[in-house]
Amino acid sequence: MGSLASLTFTAPWLLLALAVLPVLWWLLRLLPPAPRRLDFPAIRLLFDLKPREETPDRTPPWLILLRILLAGLVILALAHPLLNAIGRSGGSGPLLLVIDDSWAAAPHWPLRLAAIEQRLAEAERSGRPVALLGTAPRGGSPFAVAGPMSAGEARRLVRVMAPQPWPTDRAAALQAIDAQPWPAGATAIWIADGVAAGPPDLAGRLALRLQQLGSLTVVREAPQRLALLQLPPTSDQTGATLRLRRADGAGALSVAVRALGEDGRLVTRQTVTFADGATEASHTLDLPVELRNRVQRLAIEGEESAGAVVLLDERWRQRPVGLVSGAGENEAQPLLSDTYYLSRALAPFGEIRRGNPLTLLQRPLAVMVLADVGALSAEESQRLGTWIDGGGVLIRFAGDRLAQNADNLLPVRLRAGDRTLGGAMSWTKPARLAPFPDKSPLAGLAVPPDVLVQRQVLAEPEPDLAGKTWARLTDGTPLVTAQQRGKGWLVLVHTTANADWSNLALSGLFVDMLRRMTAMSQGVVGEQPGAQLPPLQVMDGFGRLESPPPTALPADATVFADGDVGPRHPPGYYGRDNARRALNLSARVTAVAPLGGLPAGIAEHGYEAAGEIDLKPWLLTAALGLLLVDIVIALALRGLLSRRRVGVATAALVGLMVLLGAAGSAFAQSQSPKPQAGDDFALAATAQTRLAYVQTGVPAVDDLSHAGLVGLTLILQQRTAVEAGSPMAVDIEQDELAFFPLLYWPVTPGQKLPSPAALQKLNLYLRNGGTILFDTQDQNAAGAIALGQGGPGTSRLRQLVHGLDIPPLVPVPQDHVLTRSFYLLQQFPGRWAGGQLWVERNAGRINDGVSSVLIGGNDWAGAWAVDDMGQPLYPTVPGGERQREMAYRFGINLVMYALTGNYKSDQVHVPAILERLGQ
Repeated sequence: MGSLASLTFTAPWLLLALAVLPVLWWLLRLLPPAPRRLDFPAIRLLFDLKPREETPDRTPPWLILLRILLAGLVILALAHPLLNAIGRSGGSGPLLLVIDDSWAAAPHWPLRLAAIEQRLAEAERSGRPVALLGTAPRGGSPFAVAGPMSAGEARRLVRVMAPQPWPTDRAAALQAIDAQPWPAGATAIWIADGVAAGPPDLAGRLALRLQQLGSLTVVREAPQRLALLQLPPTSDQTGATLRLRRADGAGALSVAVRALGEDGRLVTRQTVTFADGATEASHTLDLPVELRNRVQRLAIEGEESAGAVVLLDERWRQRPVGLVSGAGENEAQPLLSDTYYLSRALAPFGEIRRGNPLTLLQRPLAVMVLADVGALSAEESQRLGTWIDGGGVLIRFAGDRLAQNADNLLPVRLRAGDRTLGGAMSWTKPARLAPFPDKSPLAGLAVPPDVLVQRQVLAEPEPDLAGKTWARLTDGTPLVTAQQRGKGWLVLVHTTANADWSNLALSGLFVDMLRRMTAMSQGVVGEQPGAQLPPLQVMDGFGRLESPPPTALPADATVFADGDVGPRHPPGYYGRDNARRALNLSARVTAVAPLGGLPAGIAEHGYEAAGEIDLKPWLLTAALGLLLVDIVIALALRGLLSRRRVGVATAALVGLMVLLGAAGSAFAQSQSPKPQAGDDFALAATAQTRLAYVQTGVPAVDDLSHAGLVGLTLILQQRTAVEAGSPMAVDIEQDELAFFPLLYWPVTPGQKLPSPAALQKLNLYLRNGGTILFDTQDQNAAGAIALGQGGPGTSRLRQLVHGLDIPPLVPVPQDHVLTRSFYLLQQFPGRWAGGQLWVERNAGRINDGVSSVLIGGNDWAGAWAVDDMGQPLYPTVPGGERQREMAYRFGINLVMYALTGNYKSDQVHVPAILERLGQ
């Protein structure tokens, strides 16, 4: 491949034909123009009989130049010139593409795919083999270089690549490169995420090794555009503090952080600003406790990556805690009061409220602490018992009052009096705490050796006392006992909440014990230390929650403490539905820094470089235009065109040139079909039954929708009587919708919201029998627009349908017509499996039983999509080709359902009809 500045020729040897142009000039000069034919009477031959010397006529120089230019354009077009072909690379050996597919590559992943496609196109033109290596670890498979292979095979592998929700392992990638022999002339291109990972010199060593193969080009973002990182917030009495990191501190930067609830709804949107020169930013999330406790997910707006998302669990929820002191507020003194140490220990994770039990229970309450409260009234006992059964946690601390006036609201029966140092039931020296039992919620907490207990209340021996004991002293006497009642817990600490009977309240263990007990409120059971928590939902590289893969393993406390985020433990939720533990990428990655330390002599490019322009169609169009001009001129010189005919020919030529230019422009811009306007659009839509998809404005998504409906149309033509034409793209703002029985609407996070006029048109379409399939492509759609743990597409869907007459939705019933309109189905997988499909409730009463709205998230277009050869474009996971077959069957059922209505449901009457007919 030859090049000249930004101009590249894929067949430069054809430029040698330009040397023939001087010979062509010489031949055209020797050859006279074609003789001109004239009509005249025979007598005209008698004129000018006197002989004279004559010179033969020659071709005009300007005509020679025109024909030389025409030949030159053809030669240049055959040499296939490309403008801004940044994918060109030297060498004749294999091309190694090293791709950083980590979390940091997710925000601008389409740009990376475009850069990879340019390199693969260059390799395909030059016939070079391609090898691929992703630098992010993958579960269950060691690092290995894929290939060498053809560029087409490499393109299929790249299409299934996706960013992983963990950092790169460039050390393992370096070992994989060293493990494979490389011939001379190899070329390496590193599609980098721009973020440093591992030791400081690791990136430099990897770049040096790639450079030694032959040559190296690094494609990476500018430091100002690198991925942002969000750390878990810190909580205190004033609120939660959001914390963000960036790689480069140049210039001020403001980003929005969206706080989302468990149902995916927006709780608040806060702006966080990086000061000029700062790589860290923080912002206080000042919300009422009730709203703050609803927040389950914090995501940086417009930054789709696992590093931009923080999942929250019970540890970040600030629960309302009521404090009741038996001494009364008027007797409380700092450092001596029953509630002084309690309020400071609970403040980081609880909202402190004070008062008497009945007053506190008038508001929602998670935990109530009674510090040395003796006998309770009957009403207080009854109200507290009901509250505990509903999920509350009552923690009682001992003291002089409780020792003398114990009531029945205790987990164990107490002996009269108390055990004190030097008393009848006493120690000779203060007692220490024993390690916590394995089955205790306090298990795993370190017991400081300096915690001493001088006085306590004693429990009466009972058969189940050991099972109620959460903590004991070294001599075996219980220090903390508990009993589960309903959904809640009743806990008794057998010593005081201040330093009168022990110094437990002065230790850090006191805070940890209260945190564990508080986390058990509202039916949330604290995790058992050492217990294996199975993965519930994990994040992908874009920060979207999905079902865990088979390679994800259960996690224990060590995983959360060490931040062991990787293929074995992806970020996400672990545990049980009622006791989830969040593992975030920021548990492992706490800072983000730009990639540095690269050796000299490396070519570097950004992702914003000018796109490649193929000049061949333009040159051929220009050559064809000059050929037509030459034909007109030749006819005119021979006298075959009158002036009038010359004018008409010139006008026709100009019109033809305009049409050719428009055709060339359309070819250069895109080969995908575009929606037509007015009558042309109506004719195209009504000439045949066509499937249609809603344009999102995102070229990659629109192309996927088109390819998906093309694949579904082919399957319909092969298996059914439906003779559908090519699918059409629909602009809901401008195009008429009534021509299409079914609209496929892919939902993207950045999709523009419909205008009021478009909403009115959509509502009319739905009322008149149209059907829309909304595909959020995030596997987590749910009914009635309350879409559960959805991703960015789900969140955008709720905004898109705001203003539409969406009926109540339910999961597809087992006897629904959609399950048997052509094939018998009970599941509706697409590119993904496991998602739920929602349809209209009671659709049988209107619209011939066809649901006007269907909502799901399995990316059906991705499963149906085919290329120009009819081959699938994307894999279906986890079921493979069997899952793709089921996706095609669902598509057929969907089309038949939209076209024929509920005729299948009428088959229940077939036996009665046959009986009446006597058959």
